[in-house]
Amino acid sequence: MEIKIESPHFTLSQQLNDFVNEKVGKLEHLNERLILSEVCLKLDKSSTDDNKICEIKVFGPQIDLFASQRSMTFEDAVTETVHALEKQLRKSKTRNEKSRDKMNMEEGEDKATE
Repeated sequence: MEIKIESPHFTLSQQLNDFVNEKVGKLEHLNERLILSEVCLKLDKSSTDDNKICEIKVFGPQIDLFASQRSMTFEDAVTETVHALEKQLRKSKTRNEKSRDKMNMEEGEDKATE
């Protein structure tokens, strides 16, 4: 899976870049068919402490997912966003398995009536 990282208006440190690649790369274990992940790290100009925003878009065949989180540090924001995407990927996988099982049952009924 290719991982693209954007950080508008600030320079990304090598340590943060490695952290993002490590965390986002783990998503591939949940779905090997993922092709691309786009990560955008932003600084919000709010007066609150939780002004670090992480947005991640994940693309694959028949699947496009998006999650966004804000936190006090980029590391926490990335971790929370990846966790949200893991939940979405598990839900998608379960949904696909259920529909596949339903199709198999319907095919079995069609053969039984013949």
